[in-house]
Amino acid sequence: MNIVFDASADSYATIAFPVAKDELASLSLPLESGAVVVEGAKAARFEGGAGEVFDIFVSQGGKTLRIALIGTGGQSRTDLERAGGQLVAKYQRSGVESLAVDMGLGALGHNREGAAQFLFGAVLRSWSHDQYRTKLPVKQKVSLTEIGVVNGPAGLGAIWTDQAAIAEGVALTRELVTEPANIIYPESFVERCKHLESLGVEITVLGQEEMEKLGMGALLGVSQGSVRPPRMLAMRWNGTGDAKAKPVVLVGKGVTFDTGGISIKPAAGMEDMKWDMGGAGAVAGTMKALAGRKAKTHVVGICGLVENMPDGNAQRPGDVVTSMSGQTIEVINTDAEGRLVLCDALHWAQENYEPEYIVDLATLTGAIIISLADQHAGLFSNDDGLAEKLTAAGKLSGDPLWRFPLSKAYDKMIDSPIADMKNVGARGGGSITAAQFLQRFIKPGVKWAHLDIAGMVWADKPGPVWDKGATGYGVRLLNQWIADNFEN
Repeated sequence: MNIVFDASADSYATIAFPVAKDELASLSLPLESGAVVVEGAKAARFEGGAGEVFDIFVSQGGKTLRIALIGTGGQSRTDLERAGGQLVAKYQRSGVESLAVDMGLGALGHNREGAAQFLFGAVLRSWSHDQYRTKLPVKQKVSLTEIGVVNGPAGLGAIWTDQAAIAEGVALTRELVTEPANIIYPESFVERCKHLESLGVEITVLGQEEMEKLGMGALLGVSQGSVRPPRMLAMRWNGTGDAKAKPVVLVGKGVTFDTGGISIKPAAGMEDMKWDMGGAGAVAGTMKALAGRKAKTHVVGICGLVENMPDGNAQRPGDVVTSMSGQTIEVINTDAEGRLVLCDALHWAQENYEPEYIVDLATLTGAIIISLADQHAGLFSNDDGLAEKLTAAGKLSGDPLWRFPLSKAYDKMIDSPIADMKNVGARGGGSITAAQFLQRFIKPGVKWAHLDIAGMVWADKPGPVWDKGATGYGVRLLNQWIADNFEN
């Protein structure tokens, strides 16, 4: 979506006016038929609620214009993002190629942060992925490509730069999550991230031989059934100017396709498992957002990338593998593979970067979807302060979290009779025992959080700032948390 600042309304045949809750009664539009528009909106019971849209055709100066009123509700951050998103949703495939948003009549004309959030919602909602739909009817194709800002607040263009960078990070995450597994696999995932080097991100890649030498038996055990070789991808952004600054580390599960391995999943719905790399996708998108807005912080993003397939070389239920940390794992279920990937990635991250804070993201368990559906991601942490700050960032950014417990009682549920641990416990508390597994690989003194995002990375229906499909969950959350707590 192209955003044009200081645009002239005369250049557009569709003009939208943001209207706050209960503002309609006092609204005076700069149009010959302004009163008709207002009366029509009243008759249609338009009240200015966040995301409400009313539109009508009027005559203005001998031209026919389409006039839209877009409700901004109470003009909170969430309301404004929803308003921008729903305006785009209304016209994205309507045949309208460009529209103007006149911000001069309400509070947005004096609120550049609010105006930026409105545009942020619009750009997020404009993302689509149609390149494989070669016979898409014209009426279903994306038409809207430009929004012109009329009477915007002073300085809006300057602060929009940061919001645009975050939106680009979300777009990268959605792209990675949406692409099918024959397009995105460990090697090609790395290639899709190489462009971050042009933004100043340092990229390090480990191949299979390097991981074998390091003893990453847990991660490699997952990968051994696939012809696609694994990769460990590390992306470093240091905007502090201090080469010795201790980094915040983000770790993402990147199972680019998950059949379940020998513990194979049911065929119905297995195509969705292309998004089992949503955690790694969120980490990559966050790194692009941070680098794009030149964040004054030091962050390392790590993605453990594998494909879980059931061939003759695949690991079996009952196998015992040795992780990089030296701890041994009895593999009870090969479909509980994400924790095997993460445990080696987490250990390698701590060995190499010695972080004080480490956060991992993973589409880890179906159990978290049973608990939280698609409303929150699960949060597990060994530090109350970290958990509180992540929860606050989730609420502010629109990527919500809900905290779950950790305790020794749950930890005992993954003890193995023949190894240090097993990779699954009993059916009850499945998300918790998965987190307890990961906690065994966190070094003393490291503040750690695990985010189980299985219910959040993919949507079966449109949301306020996304269409059906990849949501880009995690980028806004991590960006907000880092901005609030780690930027100079």
